[in-house]
Amino acid sequence: MVVALAFLVTMLGATLPTPLYPIYEQELGFGGVVVTLVFATYAVGVMLALLFFGRLSDQLGRRAVLLPGLALAAVSSAVFLVPDSVPALFAGRVLSGLSAGIFTGTATAALVDLAPAGRQSRYSLAAACVNMLGLGLGPVVAGALAEYLPAPLSLPYAVHIGMVLVVGAFLWRVVDPTERTDGPVSWRPQRVAVPPEVRGVFVRAAIAGFAGFAVLGLFTAVSASFLGQVLGVRDHLVTGLVVFTLLGASTIGQIASSRLPERRSLLVGCAALVVGAAGVGSALALASLALLVAGAAVAGVGQGMSFRAGLGAVNAGSPPERRSEVASSFFLVLYVGISLPVVGEGVASAAFGPVTAGVVFAGIVALLALVAFVSLLLQRRAAG
Repeated sequence: MVVALAFLVTMLGATLPTPLYPIYEQELGFGGVVVTLVFATYAVGVMLALLFFGRLSDQLGRRAVLLPGLALAAVSSAVFLVPDSVPALFAGRVLSGLSAGIFTGTATAALVDLAPAGRQSRYSLAAACVNMLGLGLGPVVAGALAEYLPAPLSLPYAVHIGMVLVVGAFLWRVVDPTERTDGPVSWRPQRVAVPPEVRGVFVRAAIAGFAGFAVLGLFTAVSASFLGQVLGVRDHLVTGLVVFTLLGASTIGQIASSRLPERRSLLVGCAALVVGAAGVGSALALASLALLVAGAAVAGVGQGMSFRAGLGAVNAGSPPERRSEVASSFFLVLYVGISLPVVGEGVASAAFGPVTAGVVFAGIVALLALVAFVSLLLQRRAAG
């Protein structure tokens, strides 16, 4: 319970800035391109953590890695308290990404370690749900505080630091489920490679995962600007709730995928991504908040299903001795998907306007999901 709560608080901090970006733009005088670059630095932090710290808890023990990861979450929020500083935004996002990257793998492993016999898969699913729920609650908490209380660029981070301190005190007392291994600690980066026997499955899952995480990136990076500039919605709490719709639906999609075969989950997830992305694009073109929320919900379910099923298929098809590096390669593709397309969308938005850029971006995401869907169908026919 304590590990899950610490996981939730850490991930909550990762999305706190989402509804606050319009305020930063007004206060600091930068545009949408800078917002997307600030967001992308989060993904850089996550990827660095996956590469360099992914196996550290196997050597040092879970708690010995969880506590520094939690401390990084607090330091990240503290950096955001530096007033009127664009460099502080970039630094805060990198630190937040490092914290999330360290915590995601380690907390998931710790929860599985703590699971009663025969319930490891349920605890693994619970970890995935806590991850998405934390990411979804961040914009809601920040949006509510920014909308109804003073100091919108300070109070959300101060509250988050308080949460971290409280949960950290409890985490300090948790008995580590693993023991530190003997011998020197290895700081070698995680290998990134995909063996030939799993490349077909990997490519299909990676295309779907890339599309799903691109949708996540769009909503968490530029949804506030879209809502304000295109739909005229400037309520910070509403912005947070719209983002929560996507991430909450992703949690539902992950739970649903656990009850279906992996191939069917991938097919349904990709189909939902196509429909959801098309709905988001249509909402921007028609300036419809209701359609945007509906599109976000459908896309979220698709993202959750395709992500969990894709990761399961990749893990199942990988040789046991290379499973870690294949999974790391998969996650690296996902975090490229959450960052680079969003930066491209920000540049296009500055050049052609947010509506045109958003519609084109949604169309590209829908096309990628459709490619993954068709490739899965063709594979089934070939196998049959």
